[in-house]
Amino acid sequence: MTLRIAALASGRGSNVGTIIRHCQNGAIDGEVVQVLCNRPGAPVIDLARKAGVPVWCKSHTEAPNRESFDQEMLNALTEAKADLIVLAGYMRLLSSRFIAAFPNRIINVHPSLLPAFTGAHAPDEAEAYGVCFSGCSVHFVEEALDSGPIIVQAAVAVRSGEKADDFMPRVHALEHRILPQAIQWIAENRLAVNARHVTLLPPPAPARNPLPGHGLALPEGAMVSPPLEGF
Repeated sequence: MTLRIAALASGRGSNVGTIIRHCQNGAIDGEVVQVLCNRPGAPVIDLARKAGVPVWCKSHTEAPNRESFDQEMLNALTEAKADLIVLAGYMRLLSSRFIAAFPNRIINVHPSLLPAFTGAHAPDEAEAYGVCFSGCSVHFVEEALDSGPIIVQAAVAVRSGEKADDFMPRVHALEHRILPQAIQWIAENRLAVNARHVTLLPPPAPARNPLPGHGLALPEGAMVSPPLEGF
């Protein structure tokens, strides 16, 4: 069964575009059925519409509180019959009611090696701390900020003297690899969650072969765990 994916975003939507592209070319056994945005005028809106994906957009400032805004999104997601919710640059915390509606069916991509550097300023905080490695994480969403069991992480070396603007393009390149991979593992029903531990189950037999053009070289020195399977 094709996974019905809804993406929540607040900005440019580069990860949303990557997900849409991989769904349309068959690398992900899924379809992006809706993009939801809380910032009218954000570039992700035009990106989704040009790809033929329905868009729901409303400013959260128009709602009296977080719970009522999230309920409006839940209504839209119910109508769209979404199976999986992907936070791809969505810059708001979700209410407990929203999270409870999709247990282990909400994932987020975050630009740090969690649990280090949660929140909206992770790259700058990593630079200020003087890290030798930076990276990104895809995790299931819980109520706590950037919490939840980790599905996959990718790391790159931070070279001497580099600023966040220098190493973050390599991190973003990895986001575009590990997020689609995590979605495909979910589409294949291959993730088992036990407390904070996520186990990747063996692929179905026969194993799915990577599509031509996938499995491209990672940025120099990058590490990914679990290993990518065709992205």
